[in-house]
Amino acid sequence: MSEIIDILISASFWAAVIRIASPLILATMGELICERAGVLNLGIEGIMVIGAFAGWMAVYQGMPLWGGVAVAMGAGMLFGLLHSTLTVPFGLSQHVVGLGVTLLATSSASFAYRLMLPEVTSPPKIAPFQPLHIPGLSDLPWLGAALSQTALTWAAFAMAGGVAFTLYRTPLGLAVRAVGENPAAVEAQGLSVTGLRMGAVIVGSGLMAVGGAFLTLSAFSSFFFEMVNGRGWICIALVVFGAWRPGKAVLGAILFAAFDALQIRLQQTPLGAALPYQLFLALPFILSILALILMSRRAEVPAALMVPYNKGER
Repeated sequence: MSEIIDILISASFWAAVIRIASPLILATMGELICERAGVLNLGIEGIMVIGAFAGWMAVYQGMPLWGGVAVAMGAGMLFGLLHSTLTVPFGLSQHVVGLGVTLLATSSASFAYRLMLPEVTSPPKIAPFQPLHIPGLSDLPWLGAALSQTALTWAAFAMAGGVAFTLYRTPLGLAVRAVGENPAAVEAQGLSVTGLRMGAVIVGSGLMAVGGAFLTLSAFSSFFFEMVNGRGWICIALVVFGAWRPGKAVLGAILFAAFDALQIRLQQTPLGAALPYQLFLALPFILSILALILMSRRAEVPAALMVPYNKGER
């Protein structure tokens, strides 16, 4: 128990928690925007993969890091356009289309990688984002080390605040929430249900791709196909955990990141030598499922989530 306490009070542990949570926050905000507008985007896993690849390849080809972020977002928005076109105006199954987008995006990343780097046996490295030194804050004992993060991490938390402000403090956010609850009422106000839903999916998919790009441009310095490793599915669960509210979803991402960072460190203790490492790998998922069960019982699902809407229907 003392070893666990030592881990929990260390600055390096909380620095790792914030770093692990950052891509989850970005992708979760993207999924939350989609679902708030009434569209379940199961393409998130593949969109994160294509975002990770596109951002990394852009930087490898000579673009600046923020240019790589922009390329990743653009790639995600293209797949969001595909997803929204098939599910919103055509009303196809959101489950089937989402899984198809995941397969297409993942396969596209694999094909482009083999096409552009045919002779490479190990992924080339790039110079990723470096932790920022913030005068005054970075020099504080304990807190400065925990908050020693890259610009993309700070952008992730700022984006979460921006999403919350937009959804709850602007007319656009009100319209997005309304189209996920009562699209007929939105149409009665003269607004386009199709436009709002498609726009939400496109923007949300762009944020998912940036979450994937975080892995190659900030957390690591190269691209490999297993790096997303189910984070997209975790983000879908985090939206439910957060009851479709940005603030709670961010707390959920931090909670999962804490479980993940904890299991890595527990493997290096005597407890890790005594138990199978697979148990520690499963720990964050098990604890997150339990937390999800407890929180989701009181969650209010958007009334029109996954419900196709045809203009003129009541």
